[in-house]
Amino acid sequence: MAEPPNIRPVSWVGSSKDDLSALDEDVKDTVGQALFEAQKGRRHPSAMPLRSYGDAGVLEIVVDHDGDTFRAVYTVRWPDRLYVLHVFQKKSKSGRTTPKADINLIDARPKRVREHYEAAKRKRG
Repeated sequence: MAEPPNIRPVSWVGSSKDDLSALDEDVKDTVGQALFEAQKGRRHPSAMPLRSYGDAGVLEIVVDHDGDTFRAVYTVRWPDRLYVLHVFQKKSKSGRTTPKADINLIDARPKRVREHYEAAKRKRG
């Protein structure tokens, strides 16, 4: 089924969809609503630019639930699609900083996104 006009489709990179599916329903609901707002070109109150990334085109959704913090990182760099790069539970207790291992994973995924985007663009002609 095609998306309504002005709604960007979502593409899940790596294990991000499975990682989200494994979380508590309340976390999934908040992330889902935030992603839907992003699909419409809006920003949910729980979404903000990923601080340690330095690029306003990469955003994170932060959800606090039962004493734990969960994050979903997505990019809006490409005009016709929203890409979810990573979904994880923040385990570091050192403030808001995203752990280096998660940043490394997020850094690697835009290359895959670029390849996907270019392949889809070639298909469309």
